[in-house]
Amino acid sequence: MRPVRDSLLLLSRSGAVKKMVTTLPITSSMVRNYVPGETVREALRAVEELAAHGIDTTIDHLGEDTTEVDQATATVQAYRILLDKIADQHLGHRAEVSVKLTAIGLLLEDGERIALANARKICRAAAGARTTVTIDMEDHTVTDATLGIVLALREEFPTVGAVVQAHLHRTEADCRTLAYAGSRVRLCKGAYDEPADVAFTDAGDVDRSYVRCLKVLFAGDAYPMIATHDPRLIEIAASLASRYGKAPGTYEFQMLYGIRPAEQQRLATGGEKVRVYLPYGEQWYGYLMRRLAERPQNLSLFLTSLLSKR
Repeated sequence: MRPVRDSLLLLSRSGAVKKMVTTLPITSSMVRNYVPGETVREALRAVEELAAHGIDTTIDHLGEDTTEVDQATATVQAYRILLDKIADQHLGHRAEVSVKLTAIGLLLEDGERIALANARKICRAAAGARTTVTIDMEDHTVTDATLGIVLALREEFPTVGAVVQAHLHRTEADCRTLAYAGSRVRLCKGAYDEPADVAFTDAGDVDRSYVRCLKVLFAGDAYPMIATHDPRLIEIAASLASRYGKAPGTYEFQMLYGIRPAEQQRLATGGEKVRVYLPYGEQWYGYLMRRLAERPQNLSLFLTSLLSKR
């Protein structure tokens, strides 16, 4: 898989390939299936379309690899504009936002202080729009810093969501720490290519870790956000919710925009709370290619979903 990953990362930096992707009918159609657009208007149009089908959203303004303070400041401003529009359109009950700390300064000098200050600004804007924020998780080198910032934010904004990745060895313990009343916790498998000393590398081991983490969250008082497209894990999660006496609305399922939309609708129609992770912005091309590169198995998932639309 390494040659595939390296090739995708190379393509993520190619302006010529980006132009081809955006102009050829087949590839531009594929992009629209997974990234609704570059503007706030396009993102909120997708929010409204999903809301009409009983599905909520968490919106990610695309922007990573921030290397300058001005870049971080611009990303914060983009989120404030987005949240102002959410407020104007009274969509706060249907849409929250997801934020990557590296996009708002975490990797800069004195990055933890900068990222926390910037995250607070976004959280205040979210509160004004009557919604909340989930802080995305990134690779294992920033896990401690990310969770520390989440806990600091929760002192003022208790509904701020945390994200944990089942492929990391540490995550079951992190779930135990986070499984308290009012704690919103998104559990995903993990997309980053991590070393074996910190992460499970076998798919079966990742799945077993995911189930163990689910049990911890359901046994506690947290609000689990079950982020997976895996049919078996969805079935297991529904079974565990029943076993632990959790009613629909005390947890939710999450999936990526454009992935298994029929399953998203099936769950929502069946009374489950469903939230779609909806990315938008000018940096969609790098986002799409990096997501494929981080775990090349995703390429099969994207292509299969494109063909089947299931």
